[in-house]
Amino acid sequence: MRIGQQPGGHGFAGGPGHPDDHELEDFGDDGAPVKSAPRRALALVMAYIALTKPRVIELLLVTTIPAMLLADRGQVQPGLILTTLFGGMLAAASANCLNMVADADIDKVMARTAKRPLARGAMPVSHAFVFGVTLGIVSFFWLWATTNLLSGILAVVTICFYIFVYTLVLKRRTSQNVVWGGAAGCMPVMIGWSAVTGTIGWQAVVMFMVIFLWTPPHTWALMLRYKEDYQAANVPMLPAVASETKVTKHIVVYAWATVAATLALAPGSGVIYAVVALASGIWFLVVAHRLYAGVRAGTPVKPLKLFILSNEYLALVFCGLAVDSVLGWDTLAQLLT
Repeated sequence: MRIGQQPGGHGFAGGPGHPDDHELEDFGDDGAPVKSAPRRALALVMAYIALTKPRVIELLLVTTIPAMLLADRGQVQPGLILTTLFGGMLAAASANCLNMVADADIDKVMARTAKRPLARGAMPVSHAFVFGVTLGIVSFFWLWATTNLLSGILAVVTICFYIFVYTLVLKRRTSQNVVWGGAAGCMPVMIGWSAVTGTIGWQAVVMFMVIFLWTPPHTWALMLRYKEDYQAANVPMLPAVASETKVTKHIVVYAWATVAATLALAPGSGVIYAVVALASGIWFLVVAHRLYAGVRAGTPVKPLKLFILSNEYLALVFCGLAVDSVLGWDTLAQLLT
């Protein structure tokens, strides 16, 4: 199929029988197309959705559900899981939206973020701010009403930490911003665990550390690809201020620490989780070491490969944990006693 040809059709977009967008729009005095009211409304709705970074929220699903299943090992409470996920999604959406408000200036500078809603002026910054704060308030009361007060408080703490500690303080001041700022992305497991138990157990702390240690190699792999953007915006992400050799060495160190943390959770889970964590951990380490070796040898490397793999790795670990928890077999600690 030639570029521009409609799938299954016989011409190009805008050809006979295929009116293009301009044929469906009016034109202003300057000759530019003017979208109809329904289209403008739809575009605005989509812009507000984009403020919440829906793809980032996927991590919430990957980590919260297994944490809740482990907290109630051998049992499944669909209603509690759904209400917790909804509250967690509202909290994550609030944090992401307020992050865009705080970063609106640098998003305009970086090519990767130039099309974000506030960077292209899709709505006033003040409207986005109110939207983000509202989402945060609703998330707190929702979690308090449907789970418990601790889960609601943890959601608020997450939002505040992400905005006031990471975005406004760490991000523009230190190359270790991702290391410490990544703590906000670890909180869904805490919220999930507390929603079930009303407390924070050692397993929740270990799951927190898994994500905390996983975040730097995951994020740095992406930033190696877009380091020029961060340099242009004067944001001192590690790949923007350090050599590729140093960055990839750090990636290897944190990859090892991540795998070690996943194995530390094994005593509180079963054989299935232990096998999945070990096998996927070896895979993760091999790719991290190959990236480091390639940089040291001066050969072309593809850091995005590690970025994508790291997503798959975390999903495998937590899916293995979910299956293991639902089955409810004896934990390794029980088997060894």
